[in-house]
Amino acid sequence: MSKTDIRPVRLPPEETETADRALTRIRGYLERHHDTPKIAVTVEGEEAGPLTLPREAVELLATMLAHLAAGRSVSIVPQNAELTTQQAADLLNVSRPFLIGLLQAGEIEYRKVGKHRRIPAASLLEYKRRDDERRRQAAEELTELGQEMGLI
Repeated sequence: MSKTDIRPVRLPPEETETADRALTRIRGYLERHHDTPKIAVTVEGEEAGPLTLPREAVELLATMLAHLAAGRSVSIVPQNAELTTQQAADLLNVSRPFLIGLLQAGEIEYRKVGKHRRIPAASLLEYKRRDDERRRQAAEELTELGQEMGLI
């Protein structure tokens, strides 16, 4: 499998407004044309005619623009990608040794290639989803406890 480049992209602050304006136009178009499977986009300066994109690609672009407009970094990781331990640690925003502990504990699926570990992106994202759910439930329990004790 080829090496996956997952470098995050973040817009400079002066470009977030441009992303926000584009997002507004794309969302408006998607709402008005909710049954359109393919979307023609005009590229400025192109004389070959409109560029046709699948609706799913335009929806993904809208999601990406929403994050960029909010000042967040964005990475695109193919579902079938295999990540190095450093790439996976970076995506989870944890240290590499912490990630290796998760792998050894069986929290995240991986395979060994020689002496190196490769983590399927799908497995990493599933772990992140489960971890986010655990955190949300813990926060709800703390809130309930605080309310019962009259602290909130």
